[in-house]
Amino acid sequence: MAESVQTIDEGTESLLDLNEFFFTPTEDIVMIEGSGIYLKDNNGKEYIDCASATFNLSLGYSHPDVINAVKEQADKLIHVTSSYMTNPVGNLVKKLIEVSPEGLSKVHLKISGGSTANEGAIKMAQHYNGKTDVISLFRSHVGQTIFTMNASGNSFRREPFHLGQPGIVHVPPAYCYRCFYNQKPETCGMLCVERINDFIDYASSGQVSSMIVEPILGNGDNITPPAAYFPALRKLCDERNITLIFDEIQTGIGRTGHMFAAQYYGVTPDIITTAKGLGGTGFQVAAIITKPEYAAMEGHHHSFTYGSNLLSAAAAVKTLEIVWEKSFLQNVADVGKYIMKRLWKLQEIYSVIGDVRGVGLMIGIEIVDDENNPDVNLTGYIKKKAFEYGLIMRTSRYGYGNVLKIRPPLTITMEQADELCNRLESCFNQIFRKQ
Repeated sequence: MAESVQTIDEGTESLLDLNEFFFTPTEDIVMIEGSGIYLKDNNGKEYIDCASATFNLSLGYSHPDVINAVKEQADKLIHVTSSYMTNPVGNLVKKLIEVSPEGLSKVHLKISGGSTANEGAIKMAQHYNGKTDVISLFRSHVGQTIFTMNASGNSFRREPFHLGQPGIVHVPPAYCYRCFYNQKPETCGMLCVERINDFIDYASSGQVSSMIVEPILGNGDNITPPAAYFPALRKLCDERNITLIFDEIQTGIGRTGHMFAAQYYGVTPDIITTAKGLGGTGFQVAAIITKPEYAAMEGHHHSFTYGSNLLSAAAAVKTLEIVWEKSFLQNVADVGKYIMKRLWKLQEIYSVIGDVRGVGLMIGIEIVDDENNPDVNLTGYIKKKAFEYGLIMRTSRYGYGNVLKIRPPLTITMEQADELCNRLESCFNQIFRKQ
């Protein structure tokens, strides 16, 4: 076994020959190791991962405390049916309730990831209030299952399929930079919330069960609503007897400088879904956290084999312990503000940067053309050039969007943030000052 591993390590370039067998071919590069915010390829080049892998490495690559917690659990027990109590799962439930907004006191862990968490939350709402329809936002991701893909706010994701799902209503988000209603934040009166009443009255079946919303749209151009948006949305949902679901798959677990973005906005939803960063350094785990009345749905209606996995639960407990430290969350907020300031200065130099927006370490850079229209091609080009400068970046809406996303591991230091910004500035200088 050791011999075969050595052969693979010595011949990593030959691994790329396997690309022809992959359903989706990989990039023409082999990554071999990572530590913290850095990832290294087989040529020895080191990259700053501005995307935290798939936005799920909240504690970066190979976090030793998380790995040790998993190793310790692996020596005892790796998996057991969720019919029985175990220490890792019990401790994870206890910790999630501790760090969640007050009033959310039930936890469902028998799910496999963000998509199944969101679908489960919608099921719980329908089971509770007996209504059917779901409201989702333009540009939202929601998930990859048939149902959540239909709830997605991007038509290109549904285009190849004939799996249309009735009872889903899409509404515009609070996209102040490109307001759907052509308003200004200081005078709009939260029209983007008020007009949801029209969608309910004229575009739904009249039986709206829930509204699922990302506090900051993760894949959807990093749209960051103003402070008044969520209190107004909470009020509307209360008046209409609609379950408010916060999809915190990307915004949760410290990404905004708070454990959940709900705490940043000061609003408690009825249900929170979380995944991605909950695994700390790459372990697959997800959770649905609800008010008690939503826990009446029988478990067999939404139950997956590898939910409540003990290794992942152990990783999640350690992750929450680390992130919940006040100094940790303060560092996320401080470093995020520093990066935003550096980007605003870059925006003053380069007109292609139309907007810089975000909270904590969930930051987006909107790239525009000379007429302030979204420039998708240029966004992709900048991403590609940034890679040459040792920055792994992702663009919004699977490359269909015009926003560069900066979401490094939350462990990033101020010095590393400085390095990240210096590399990005050098990239912009090289691209645009020659033109």
